[in-house]
Amino acid sequence: MALFGRRRNEPRLAPELDDVPLGRVLRSVTSARGIGPQDLAVAQVERLLRDTGDDWDRRSHRIGVLAHTVPALARAWRERRPGDPDALALSAWAELATDPRGAMETCRLAAEAGPRDPTPWVGALAAARILGRPTAELSPVWQGVHARDPWHREAHLQILGHLSPEEQGSQAALRDFLDDVVAVMPPAAPTACLPLTAAVRQYHRDLDAGGTRTLGISQYWAQPHIARLLDQALAQWMPAGRLRHAAAVADLGLLAYALSLAGRTREAAPVFSAVDGLVTPWPWGHEGDPVECYAHHAGRAS
Repeated sequence: MALFGRRRNEPRLAPELDDVPLGRVLRSVTSARGIGPQDLAVAQVERLLRDTGDDWDRRSHRIGVLAHTVPALARAWRERRPGDPDALALSAWAELATDPRGAMETCRLAAEAGPRDPTPWVGALAAARILGRPTAELSPVWQGVHARDPWHREAHLQILGHLSPEEQGSQAALRDFLDDVVAVMPPAAPTACLPLTAAVRQYHRDLDAGGTRTLGISQYWAQPHIARLLDQALAQWMPAGRLRHAAAVADLGLLAYALSLAGRTREAAPVFSAVDGLVTPWPWGHEGDPVECYAHHAGRAS
């Protein structure tokens, strides 16, 4: 069977993760050329987002992937349907990388066109973060997201980045934010990855800093509070299927990465199995090629 199809667990980058309808649309629209095929591609993307309904978590995942992968299509759809809330939301996310100020205005228009949707508010958070706006300016935007979806994964990750020492925050600000979130967060919420994400980012921070900060790096994952974090994630996220949000497989990949670095290869094995070779650029790409890094650690755990 391996001659005619992908072997199970074969590592590969797939921005759609395990979202089969999104992957199908991506393969179709990336091959579209010319006016006629582009019209068909716009119709496919429109149908995909309409079918997502008010699953705000999956909607955010799909819009983020589409905006990064086919930004020209986002612009084409907005030109055809300038007042459409889906077209505006996708266009706003596509503008983030090149024109964050323009993206802020498009997010405002998208929020007016789709007042229940948190996605434009999350896009505005991302734009404000790129522009280096102070926390006071992000606060009302954050409240807008929270009122529409209190456990929005991407919104929480944006705030986590904004409050990091590299941006507008500090270690103390990060701890306060995490403590507040974890105290009331349901175990299987889309934001379940937040504490582990913060721990991996801190590990990378120490690793990249050099000098005295790297002296104890080999013991980072053995620290009691970090080890407890891994234990809790294993207990709450496994077996596969307990996490149901759109990026669940990415969060399981993060857990497999952390367990591998901690030397807990036996416990990592079933997590790698659940991930089924779906590699994300972060955290696997921090030290080099993400697919090679994943394959190396997955091989040690097998």
